[in-house]
Amino acid sequence: MRPGAAIAALWLIWVVTWMAAALWADPAQKRATIGAEARYRVFWLAGTVLLFLPAHGYEGRLRLWMPTLAEAWASVGLIAVGIGFAWWARIHLGRLWSATVTAKADHRVVDTGPYRLVRHPIYTGLLLAVLATMVAKGTLWGIAGTALLIIGVVIKARLEEHFLRDELGPAYDDYARRVPMLVPFTPA
Repeated sequence: MRPGAAIAALWLIWVVTWMAAALWADPAQKRATIGAEARYRVFWLAGTVLLFLPAHGYEGRLRLWMPTLAEAWASVGLIAVGIGFAWWARIHLGRLWSATVTAKADHRVVDTGPYRLVRHPIYTGLLLAVLATMVAKGTLWGIAGTALLIIGVVIKARLEEHFLRDELGPAYDDYARRVPMLVPFTPA
């Protein structure tokens, strides 16, 4: 198998299993408005399209670097680590997980497992995988897509934070003071 095929397989497996696992989630009791969610979704859609444009056949300025075979396989490894970290967080969150910004019945602050390292470990893992994908591609489109995805993740994380502060009050404020948002081992 070549690195490009491994990268495609990892992302495809993630998409299929992530969608199937949506059946685990409890129903939402309250959700953010569609308008609030549309802001980050536009960035996610545009970023995903740009990041996953085929890289073969790029000439000149669109291909900025060509990773060595070792660098490409290192990127595959980092993509797997990122997706694995996101899955750890998803499994740890259990039935409280949602694809949208919601509150569930008996919603509470989860501050164990990967949530003791960062407040949004699913995004942390996926951002690692996105950055590694960008490195493996080495294209201008990959950089642009990654930038848009990062902006979209930050917008959604901030929306979630505002929503959770309203729903969970001082317990979430205390958690946010102790645990960094997206990058482990940095100041909160």
